[in-house]
Amino acid sequence: MKDQHAIQPEASPHPERGGPERRITRQVRVGPVPVGGTAPVSVQTMTKTDTRDVDATVRQIDSVALAGCDIVRLAVVDEAAARAVAAIRKRTGLPLVADIHFDHRLALIALDGGVDGLRINPGNIGDRSRVQAVVDAARGRKVPIRIGVNAGSLDADLRVKYGGATADALVESAMRHVSLLESFDYQEIKISVKASDVNRTVDAYRRLSGCTDYPLHLGVTEAGTFLGGTIRSSVALGILLAEGIGDTIRVSLTDTPEREVRVGLEILRALGLREPGPSVISCPTCGRIQVDVVTLAARVEEALEGFYREAPDHPRPVVAVMGCMVNGPGEAREADVALAGGAGKFAVYVGGVLDVTVGESQAVEALMDRVRAWKGRGKADRPVST
Repeated sequence: MKDQHAIQPEASPHPERGGPERRITRQVRVGPVPVGGTAPVSVQTMTKTDTRDVDATVRQIDSVALAGCDIVRLAVVDEAAARAVAAIRKRTGLPLVADIHFDHRLALIALDGGVDGLRINPGNIGDRSRVQAVVDAARGRKVPIRIGVNAGSLDADLRVKYGGATADALVESAMRHVSLLESFDYQEIKISVKASDVNRTVDAYRRLSGCTDYPLHLGVTEAGTFLGGTIRSSVALGILLAEGIGDTIRVSLTDTPEREVRVGLEILRALGLREPGPSVISCPTCGRIQVDVVTLAARVEEALEGFYREAPDHPRPVVAVMGCMVNGPGEAREADVALAGGAGKFAVYVGGVLDVTVGESQAVEALMDRVRAWKGRGKADRPVST
């Protein structure tokens, strides 16, 4: 491996959140969002619409923004998609990254349309002059370029040299492309080295973090369906982030982008790297339940997410959603605000004290009324019963 980039970035603690120490990296900006340095780890996703369908793409961008997404990437597959970027840019404030392969001219069009970042693999967009054309177009606004190396699209010579897409091969490919961009005096760079399994992904990023101080975009490529992909992504990203490695993440799922964002946020919250979300305790359900706890718990979590986005400084009570009258009341008394269900109705508890009983259809709103009124444990105003 080359050692010209070898550094040992300093660690940056986040004592205010109790999270792991972060490795200091250079900082770039994707539109208004800082990536690297001491900036919070940002969450990305990728739209799964046809970018040429501007209305559908904007609707999805709006939806992931509500889910808490910081940066969104668009697939730019042809000239029509590249030209659609300008129309999309006018209708959203979320930072946009154009995903470009093979045709450098698409990057030029997307840049002209106001895109905030590029994801390219310099090895597949042509000769040196084409890469330089992209860099020259990005230079004026300091648009960051992510060098995205995946195990499935590794340089052919490195695949031969290493006998496959090993961690060393991924890192050497990334640093080769870094050197190319640096030869044009361009340092607005992010890097990713993704494999589809945990071990290679972790190994590659550990090696990469030891030989560069550019910000790193973490992810497991093609991680899989919701359950398997969530587990693989959580393990790999959790290990790396706990070691202070990583500045922005994308959880790649064969699922909706909203779910990608939710999983990404929860990974960061679990490590204390982002502000906490809703704290919802819910029962696993059993044959005793006479209410739809699964649907209700999901609705409660969604309602809380929306409320905290609008009121991020509001006290965050521990909320319980329990499905029966056996364990429900006891668990509800341990929570700050709680629902305990039985026979199509729910008892609502505040500060461990039974407050009111409501029908199943009224339960979410009754709980949210108490959350809005919550001032902190031992300080709750008694809400008006409904």
